[in-house]
Amino acid sequence: MREFTGVERAPHRALLRALGFTDGEMERPLVGVASAFSEIVPGHIHLNAVAQAVKDGVTAAGCKPVLFPVIGVCDGLAMGHAGMRYSLPSRELIADSIETMALAHCFDALVLVPNCDKIVPAMLMAAARLNLPAIVVSGGPMLAGRSRSGEKLSLSSVFEAVGAVKAGRMSEDELREVESAACPTCGSCSGMFTANSMNCLCEAIGMALPGNGTAPAVSAERLRLAKESGAKIAELLEKDIRPRDILTEGAFRNALTADMALGCSSNTVLHLQAIAKEAGFALPLSVINEVSRKTPNLCRLSPAGEDSMEDLHRAGGVPCVLKELGGLIDQSLPTVTGKPLRENLAGAPEPDGAVIRRVNNPYAGTGGLTALFGNIGSCVVKRSAVAPDMLKRTLTARVFEGEEDASRAIFAGEIRPGDIVVIRYEGEAGGPGMREMLTPTSAIAGAGLDAALLTDGRFSGATRGAAIGHVSPEAASGGVIALIRDGDLISLDIPGETVNLLVDGEELARRRREFAPPPEKELTGWLARYRDRIKREEKP
Repeated sequence: MREFTGVERAPHRALLRALGFTDGEMERPLVGVASAFSEIVPGHIHLNAVAQAVKDGVTAAGCKPVLFPVIGVCDGLAMGHAGMRYSLPSRELIADSIETMALAHCFDALVLVPNCDKIVPAMLMAAARLNLPAIVVSGGPMLAGRSRSGEKLSLSSVFEAVGAVKAGRMSEDELREVESAACPTCGSCSGMFTANSMNCLCEAIGMALPGNGTAPAVSAERLRLAKESGAKIAELLEKDIRPRDILTEGAFRNALTADMALGCSSNTVLHLQAIAKEAGFALPLSVINEVSRKTPNLCRLSPAGEDSMEDLHRAGGVPCVLKELGGLIDQSLPTVTGKPLRENLAGAPEPDGAVIRRVNNPYAGTGGLTALFGNIGSCVVKRSAVAPDMLKRTLTARVFEGEEDASRAIFAGEIRPGDIVVIRYEGEAGGPGMREMLTPTSAIAGAGLDAALLTDGRFSGATRGAAIGHVSPEAASGGVIALIRDGDLISLDIPGETVNLLVDGEELARRRREFAPPPEKELTGWLARYRDRIKREEKP
């Protein structure tokens, strides 16, 4: 609390005394503990206990912890309606609020306690921006649900069950059984969805202790990890180890390599790019494919396979995966343990060959994500969750001007095998907010449809199938996706890293001359300001 010393700071100390601070506590470093606890997010409902364990660790290490809250949107609860427009933009609000609290109150360091989709990257963005000594300790994953027959369940199981009911493949009673069993504990949803992807990448990038991504939310190990993380902040302060010492370009390559091996959510691309920007450099999409081409896919967790996060944890977790990747990972890089990554991995077990495969026997020779390029623009697909017969196809476009219309058509049985559902005006500006499309992708999967989906929106990490998202330029910016018409053919070649609209240039030019965008959605509040900012940033 260097800012609160001296005669001139007596008024400040008077306010601290009103909080119950003793003279001794005012002499200690002030550590902000940013907690995303709330009573509406299953991944956050237990964060008070995690944050208290952090505070215990901070106090034991001789610092003074102070807890402050941040908001968090539950993507599952926001899915499929207008509320999802607030999810991705909330990432910026969270980063801004942490900056505000840290600088306004002169924190010496930060312990960041997130768990769910946008909250984890938001806290990393704040850490990179502020460059105060910081460490991340997340709330941990939910345990997998179980059906009466013993089948593993997760939130994606429920979304897909809705599609199965609509297609006549499941009864409503069976749906209720899935609904009741899918989410049995607190924690981030149990598959390799976006929240767990980012929590695992916190380890790979060096900003969290080993175990952060996989130790279950309901375990004592999670509380011990929180105490250790709280105590570790004192060492980071003493050694003056700051986020930008750790968040180097090499660390982001390590994160991408882990991403490819684990089969993480496509949303990690958006988040890693945003964190890199705060750290002072760009992370172009071309790097995604560069890393993917040389990284074997070692894990197939839900939704790409049957394994859950607790299975990954038992098999050795992220350290096991990183160690198995060997020279593909730069193990000399610094981490929040105060040691190079190599020392963090020294005690990791050998892969079990099932949940975590060996590099000489991977699920695939290339990584879980692929960036696609072509005349439609640039986009991203979770390759590891795509069926082999959909990796290279020519598909017929069915075009919709928003998620709701597309979902209604899928539920009504209007989509046919060989179609590609095109959902546009769902990008950052057009949505606004770049909504996730778990409802339509799950409807396709649940109905057993041999179909793909293309959107300028994005996907939940729970999505599986040929779901191509983040199309840029988006429709609202005049991208080619705005010119696609029903019946057009689209060539999808994921191994070749391309997606193209099979319409000649002369016809596309004619369509562009005739193009008239739909009216903008009427908005108020900060979401309107967000849309205006995105549109300004996209201007050449």
